[in-house]
Amino acid sequence: GKEITLLMQTLNTLSTPEEKLAALCKKYAELLEEHRNSQKQMKILQKKQTQLVQEKDHLQSEHSKAILARSKLESLCRELQRHNRTLKEEGVQRAREEEEKRKEVTSHFQVTLNDIQLQMEQHNERNSKLRQENMELAERLKKLIEQYELREEHIEKVFKHKDLQQQLVDAKLQQAQEMLKEAEERHQREKDFLLKEAVESQRMCELMKQQETHLKQQLALYTEKFEEFQNTLSKSSEVFTTFKQEMEKMTKKIKKLEKETTMYRSRWESSNKALLEMAEEKTLRDKELEGLQVKIQRLERLCRALQTERNDLNKKVQD
Repeated sequence: GKEITLLMQTLNTLSTPEEKLAALCKKYAELLEEHRNSQKQMKILQKKQTQLVQEKDHLQSEHSKAILARSKLESLCRELQRHNRTLKEEGVQRAREEEEKRKEVTSHFQVTLNDIQLQMEQHNERNSKLRQENMELAERLKKLIEQYELREEHIEKVFKHKDLQQQLVDAKLQQAQEMLKEAEERHQREKDFLLKEAVESQRMCELMKQQETHLKQQLALYTEKFEEFQNTLSKSSEVFTTFKQEMEKMTKKIKKLEKETTMYRSRWESSNKALLEMAEEKTLRDKELEGLQVKIQRLERLCRALQTERNDLNKKVQD
């Protein structure tokens, strides 16, 4: 409302309607520019808002994860405190029981001191027996410790053996994949080369066939001319001799072309045979590829089984 009143006041100060219209246009342009600037700022703010919303979602997810971790830690702390409390209560209970037992023992000791003096010899014998038993127990404990150490060494050797087996399987798998890739590339190169040769030989064969038909047409034309020359042989013997020479040349040329056509035909047949052999080799390679894929799947299953066995052994060792 204030801007409208100011605009009306500025328009009232102007005298002519052209000036008022110009002032209105100027004001409209200013407002349009402000509107555009505000639209740009609004787009920038919308982008910032989307970024902030994404950051907020990310932070909320992290916060939820932290809350879950905190709840887990709190539950573990409560469980630990409960366990400590139970242990403390058990310790206090044991201390009380030990105190009561100690009191009973002292009273009993005071009462039975005379009996103990009389039974010192028996106690000495019993002490010697107990000492012997303690020595035997110490020997057993030592043997158990040695057996435990040997078992730990055996478990470490088993782990190392499993790791080496895993590395060997991975190396074999990588080598098989590289050999398979190399065989496929070599097969593709040979196939492309033979296809090019087959196309070239087929093209040359077609070209030679066309030349053969053209030469046959020329031969028919020359035979017609020869018949005409035979009719007119009595008139020009020189023309007959020249025509005969041309006929001999053409027959030589035809024989040469026939040889070339047979050569190109044999090359085309050999290229077709090579293509068939390549197709058979491709089927064999496909079968080998399937066998290698089956072996790779078996190796992967073996790796997974070894991994699970390794995890089980790790869990057992941790337990």
